[in-house]
Amino acid sequence: MEDQIQFENYKIQSPEAWAGNVEDQELINRIKDSGFAAKQIDEGRDYCYFLDKKYYTSNTENSEYVFMAYTLNEPANLERASVSDVVVEENEVYNIHRISVLRDGILIDKIPDTKIKVFDSENQSSGGILSSNKKINITIKDLRLYDVLILEDSRLKAFTERDFLRKEFSKHVWVSPDNYWAYGSFKFTFINDRNQTIAYKKTFFRDEKGNVLEPEISYLKKGEKFIIEEENYINPVDASREIFPYIDFATDANWKDLSNYIAPMYDKIFHQSTLPEFAPNLVEKLDAITELEEKLQFAIEYVQNNIYYIFNADEMNGHKPQEPAITFENKQGDCKAKCVLLKSILDYIGVDSSIVLVNFNTDFYIKYYLPSLLTFNHVIVKINHKGEEYFVDATIRDEFGLLENRGFIYFMHYLEIKPNQELQERKAYKYPYYCIDEKVEFIVQNMTGKLKLTTVYRGNRANAMRKYFKNTNKREVIDSWNNFLFYSLNYSGDRSGTDVRNIFKDASIDMISDDKKLNEFKIQYTATVENPYFTDPQKNRFLMYFDRNVIKTSARDFIHADLSFWHNFDSEKYEITLQTDQKIDTEEKYTVQESTISNPYFEYKSRKKINKNGGTVYIEYNPLVNIEIPQDKFEDFREAHHTVADSNFGLGIDIIEPGLMNMLKFNFKKRFK
Repeated sequence: MEDQIQFENYKIQSPEAWAGNVEDQELINRIKDSGFAAKQIDEGRDYCYFLDKKYYTSNTENSEYVFMAYTLNEPANLERASVSDVVVEENEVYNIHRISVLRDGILIDKIPDTKIKVFDSENQSSGGILSSNKKINITIKDLRLYDVLILEDSRLKAFTERDFLRKEFSKHVWVSPDNYWAYGSFKFTFINDRNQTIAYKKTFFRDEKGNVLEPEISYLKKGEKFIIEEENYINPVDASREIFPYIDFATDANWKDLSNYIAPMYDKIFHQSTLPEFAPNLVEKLDAITELEEKLQFAIEYVQNNIYYIFNADEMNGHKPQEPAITFENKQGDCKAKCVLLKSILDYIGVDSSIVLVNFNTDFYIKYYLPSLLTFNHVIVKINHKGEEYFVDATIRDEFGLLENRGFIYFMHYLEIKPNQELQERKAYKYPYYCIDEKVEFIVQNMTGKLKLTTVYRGNRANAMRKYFKNTNKREVIDSWNNFLFYSLNYSGDRSGTDVRNIFKDASIDMISDDKKLNEFKIQYTATVENPYFTDPQKNRFLMYFDRNVIKTSARDFIHADLSFWHNFDSEKYEITLQTDQKIDTEEKYTVQESTISNPYFEYKSRKKINKNGGTVYIEYNPLVNIEIPQDKFEDFREAHHTVADSNFGLGIDIIEPGLMNMLKFNFKKRFK
C-alpha cells in the first residue's frame, strides 16, 4: 500500500519494517475455514481467523501493532465495527495500514469507504482533568453481515523531553486474549530495541489441570524478541473466578535503584526555596496556631481545599515535580505538586513526612509485578506522628478532622521517595473509633410506633455523609432512610408494594451536630408508624429490627480461585431497643440469642437485655482492615459471617396475643416446639 495522507493525529500508511508486510494473496490464504472455525461459528461464537499483535519499544518511542481478521456474523458486532473510536495521547499517532473485508472470497479495500474525524477528548476538563488526548472517530460504510473484517493498524508514541521516565524505563503488561472469542491463530511479539535489558515475568499461567504455575522471569537484550503463539485457541480462563494470565515486561531494575533514581529529583525541588520565602502569609497563619495537632489539620486542609487539583494525563508519568513556590503562587497542581507543597508545610511545622508512590487501581498486582516506577500512577504523603503512620491524599476535598480522626485510605503497597528504598507493605489497621455509632429506639403504644434513629458517623463515613447531606435533596434523603427501614423492620414481608411515605408518617431527618476536629457527623431520624407490627400469614405479630448492612454479603458470597479477599469493612456499633405495650415471648430462641465471634480478622459481639414488653440488643463489630485474607483462612472467615447472618444482626420479638385461647395456644406451641 502506498503512503497516502498524513494528519497530525493519524496517518494512512504502510506498517513499519519491524511489523512486517503481508501481501493481499497471503492475507486471503490466512482466512481459511476449518473444522474448528465451522464449529465455533455454528455455536454462535464470534470467530477471529487470526490476531497478530506486536509491541515495539526503544529509547525514543513505543509502538503497538495489531493485525486481525474476524467475522461480522452478529448484528451487534457489525454495529460496533461500523463506528469506532480510538483515543490517542499527546504526541501519539494512530496509523491505519489496512481496512478491508473479505466478501464471497473477494478482498475489498474499505479505506475509500472510511470516514475519519478527530475530536478533542477533554470531557472531564471541568473536574480538573486536563488532557490533550484526541478521539479519532472511524466510520466504515457498507459493512455487511457475514463479512470478514480485516484491520491492520498501529499506535506510535514518540517521547518528548518530559517523557524522561518513558525514555529511561519501559513497562508493558500483556494480558491473555478475551475468552469471548475463538481464534484460528493468535500471536503476540514483544520487540526490545532499547539499550537496556528488559525483564519479563509470566504470571497466573496454568498447567493442563488448571493449577497456577510458579511465575517465570526471563530477559530480553537489545534486538531480542519474545513470542507467544497459539492455534485453534479459546482462552480457558474462568473469568469470574480466575485472573487472566499475563506477562509483565519492564526494564530490568530493582526497587533500591529505582528509589535512588527518583529521590534526587524530589530532593532538589525541596531545596529551591523555603516556605517563609514564598508563602509568608501562610507562615503567619501557621505561627498563629498554638497546638501542633491543629497546625497539622490546617496544613492538610489548606492544600486539599485551596490548591486546585489538576490531573494532567500527559505529564503524569513524564515530568519532574513542580516547585512548591509555583504551586502556591498558581494555587493549582497535580498530585505530585500538591504533595510536595504539603510536605514543605509539614517540614516547616516540624512534622516528619515523606512522599510515596501508589497505584490504588492495581494495588493487588503490585506484589506480582516487576519493579518499575511506571507501575505507579498517584502520589500521596506519609506522615509519621506520635509513633503512628498516617497517609494523606492531598487531592481529596471536603475531608476533615485532626490527623487521627481523618478518613482512612485503603491500599497495601507503596514506594517511599527516599534513597535505598524497597517496596513496602502497609500495616493492617484497626479503627480507634466506631465509623458508625447508632442508637435505634422503636416504642409502640396503642398500635402506634414512634421510631427514632440517632447516628454518629466518623472518619470516612463522616466525610461521605457530610457531603451527601450537603448535595442531596432533603426529601430524597428521607426516602432513602424510609426505604432502608422498610426492610429493616421487615415490612417488605407483609406490605410489599406500599408507598413507604404512607408507612413512615411525619418522617424527618436533621443534622444534630458536625464536629470538624473529631470528624463526627451526627444526625437524627424520626417517624411515626401506625401499623408497626410485621404480621405473618398465620396472623402472628412480630416487632423486629434487623440492619442488613451489618451482614457483609460480599464476604459471604466471595468466590475466587486467585484473588484474596480484601478486608476493608468499617467498625460499627449499634444499640437497638424495641418496646411495646403487649406481652412478648421472653424465651423465644432468636429473641434471647447472643453471639461472640473472635477471629484474626474481626471481633463481633451481640448482647441482649430482654423484659416482658421488649428488649435491647447491643452490637459491636471491630474488624482488622487493610489486609488480604489468605485463601486457606477464608472459609473460617466466611463461616463467621454466616453466624452473624443467623439472626445476630438485630432483634426480633414475638407478640403474645391477649385472651385465654391465645394464651393456651401459645403455651401449647411452646411445649411441643
